[in-house]
Amino acid sequence: MTDRSTESQPKRDAAAIDIWDNEGGAPYSIEHQVGRRIEADRSWTVYHVFTGIPVNIDGQAMTGLTRSRATSGMIFLNLRNTGRHRGRSGPEAFGLSATGGNT
Repeated sequence: MTDRSTESQPKRDAAAIDIWDNEGGAPYSIEHQVGRRIEADRSWTVYHVFTGIPVNIDGQAMTGLTRSRATSGMIFLNLRNTGRHRGRSGPEAFGLSATGGNT
């Protein structure tokens, strides 16, 4: 007989990791940590996890993004904020325009 509680554990673990990853991973400082979220119109937003407010780059909110662009922007900003950002010149290196919108 199979223990059903252990059958669903990998699915629960995968879901928890997905949620954690979606929120930007392990925080180093919540004041500067950004995450990504899907909006009602199925677009993606990069936002400050502490306030919930969309991130602004050069005065433009990082909203209306594809999942890929939101992920790249989130990773870029989190790496930049932790000082681990090396070998990239800016948002353009991740397929983002300098204003944070889709390119």
